[in-house]
Amino acid sequence: MKQFFFLFVSLVPTFSGCVLGQDQDPIQQKYATEINPESARRHLSILASAEYEGRGTGELGGEKAAAYIAAEFKRLGLTAPVEGSYFQPVKLVRTRFDVKEFAIAGQSFRNGKDFYFVGGGPETHIQAKDIVFIGYGISEDKYDDLKGIDIEGKVVLVLSEGEPKDSKGNSLITGTDTPSDWATSNTKRLQNITSKKPELIIAVSNTLKESLARFGYRLTQPRIALDEGKSQVTHTAPVVTIGKDMANLLFAKTGTSVDKLSAKIDATQKSQSGVYKVDLNTSFGSKTEPFTSNNVLGYLEGTGLKDELLVITAHYDHEGNQNGVIFFGADDNGSGTTGVLEIARAFAKAKSEGHGPRRSILFMAVTAEEKGLLGSNYYSRHPVFPLENTVVNLNTDMIGRIDDKHLNGNHNYVHAIGSDKLSSELKAINEKANATYTQLELDYMYDDPKDPMRIYYRSDQYNFAKHGIPVIFYFSGLHPDYHTPADTVDKIHFELLCKRARLAFHTAWEIANRDQRLVVDSNKE
Repeated sequence: MKQFFFLFVSLVPTFSGCVLGQDQDPIQQKYATEINPESARRHLSILASAEYEGRGTGELGGEKAAAYIAAEFKRLGLTAPVEGSYFQPVKLVRTRFDVKEFAIAGQSFRNGKDFYFVGGGPETHIQAKDIVFIGYGISEDKYDDLKGIDIEGKVVLVLSEGEPKDSKGNSLITGTDTPSDWATSNTKRLQNITSKKPELIIAVSNTLKESLARFGYRLTQPRIALDEGKSQVTHTAPVVTIGKDMANLLFAKTGTSVDKLSAKIDATQKSQSGVYKVDLNTSFGSKTEPFTSNNVLGYLEGTGLKDELLVITAHYDHEGNQNGVIFFGADDNGSGTTGVLEIARAFAKAKSEGHGPRRSILFMAVTAEEKGLLGSNYYSRHPVFPLENTVVNLNTDMIGRIDDKHLNGNHNYVHAIGSDKLSSELKAINEKANATYTQLELDYMYDDPKDPMRIYYRSDQYNFAKHGIPVIFYFSGLHPDYHTPADTVDKIHFELLCKRARLAFHTAWEIANRDQRLVVDSNKE
């Protein structure tokens, strides 16, 4: 019945008794229709094409995408606000961790194929004749793998999954069949071990083959970070993750194995930590080089309140070309970038026809989001316009698909994340714009502070929110093609993409033209 109602009102928008049309501003609605599927498809078919090779940060495809967006901003008549340029160079560093050698008992293995190495620091060579086996790396009153053992400067081997159990299969830590946080946390045992300052951590994983099959190439790629103007070399213990076969080869001359040691821990309910003779030879180290990648900025000057600013963002980078496999990133985040281009075109046309906004608007496509929200972080630390004059950030990141939650239900939705984290007015404005113009289901599931995905903190709006600027993150949710080569243009729902972008447009229109800037009256997690 609800679906029929939405269809009915969409067919008769001029009927005076219709909720959808009764409060519409015809001027605002006129320019909202500039955001259309045909134009969106043209943009996205270019941005997510093979020519742009997944728009990797620091890669040619990423540079092509930045140039395309800048050309569109220029075509729309937006001002180039960075000393006459559309580009804000973001200073980055690329740190490559090279493993020159990793050999056990004279047998050589390859990083990313047989194991994977995560670390930093200067070039290091280790020729180990013994290692310290430290069980599960657990330190508890009931069970302690590190009690009385000095591992500083040593090579250690740890079981990276599971925990010791009693004869009934219960955790020795919890005393029940509920696993302890040593088993469920991805970082707890590693933090415990690194605090003891070993030279090298060898972690034995039962899921190594699956990890290498899915992430092998990425695991060996350089890390990208903001250039802080100081050494990027870290000195925490590097971690090499190996499988049981390699671990058993390490133990070959001792007559034991990983399974024998773990079984003995369970049988005795005591740690079996100790020193074992091995033959291990490895050389590794980090090399760092600086480079730049551009945020792309287009500025639309307002009228009476032009010193106040709205910032509308999307990241244009994705995962690039990985060993010949293109990660197209149509939804993540070609869709959001397309949304920004469409919203910019709508506002630019409004201004050209005498209906420009009272407040100024900065349209910004940011780089290196996939590397840790780096482009937006850089802008927030080096703003082109004062942050104290920035009244809101509206961010579109993945607005072109239907997520798993809604796949078999209502497709007419958007996740509106963070809208009342800092401003109750912002949420109310967005809801009114939606009720008046777009009639989407506004899903607030990710606003839950207990959200295990922590989605609010994982896109560019957070770098504005942490400076006290109200934000909304428009998001259509996760799907099976997320961060895979299968995130392609043919799977984008362009009508929904445009509808979600129109909601951002209508919300921006109201904020840009209201008498008072948004009140900041909340501080929600």
